Amino acid sequence: MNSSGKIIRTILSLSALGIILVCLAVSWGISRSARSGTLCSGIEVSITDSTESRFVSGKDILEYISEDYGKTEGIPVENLDLDRMEQMLDSRSAVLKSEAYCTKDGTLHILITQRKPVMRLQKGSEGFYVDREGYIFPIRPGRSGYVVVIDGNIPLELDKTTRGKAASEKERLWLEQLTGLVGYMDGHRIWEDNIVQIHVRENGDLVLIPREGKEKFIFGKPDRIAEKFALMDCYYTNIVPARGNDRYRTVDVRYDRQIICK
Repeated sequence: MNSSGKIIRTILSLSALGIILVCLAVSWGISRSARSGTLCSGIEVSITDSTESRFVSGKDILEYISEDYGKTEGIPVENLDLDRMEQMLDSRSAVLKSEAYCTKDGTLHILITQRKPVMRLQKGSEGFYVDREGYIFPIRPGRSGYVVVIDGNIPLELDKTTRGKAASEKERLWLEQLTGLVGYMDGHRIWEDNIVQIHVRENGDLVLIPREGKEKFIFGKPDRIAEKFALMDCYYTNIVPARGNDRYRTVDVRYDRQIICK
């Protein structure tokens, strides 16, 4: 093929490529135009772990959006500030993470993951949940879950506006110790099922109260956790069979390799 033939072939190839690019650009422009003309037709809320916990509802999420974000229905989808919406929802105490996106039909989808509390702090008439990271959030009416209850002389400043972790280093340390204790119980089903309440004495000692039986376990400070639970296990497997149920009111496991029953 001579040089003029090559030139003609190159021109034809470039022309064909140009036509393809023009078609793609037109197609993209039409698609973008269609998307930009789509109005938000409604909101669909999905709570991923609603069967496990019910600390926030779809109705709650819709109210948060209406109150703190504003109108969404009838607004062009490209005008919705999804990042701001997610930040607003994430700031809500019971919400761990939110995700907002729109589908082609104009539906605004909100995907919610709740915080998972591991214990409940009861201080006077006020109740608060604490998750595994030490995040504290108030209990809303009608929202509850089964977790161990901590009451008594709780060394934390708590009120209805409490959000996030406790402020002082001492408070953070106490929360870490308590979540460690509760985490140990969660990892051992027998204790998770059996211990339903932990009372904090004035001196900071913990008293563990089982679901059944009249005895209370004087646990002391939240240290040597595995060792103390081993002593509690020894009480149930050796002392109770030998001396009978409900013989003792207190079982003290604070001391090294000792069980003191009264």
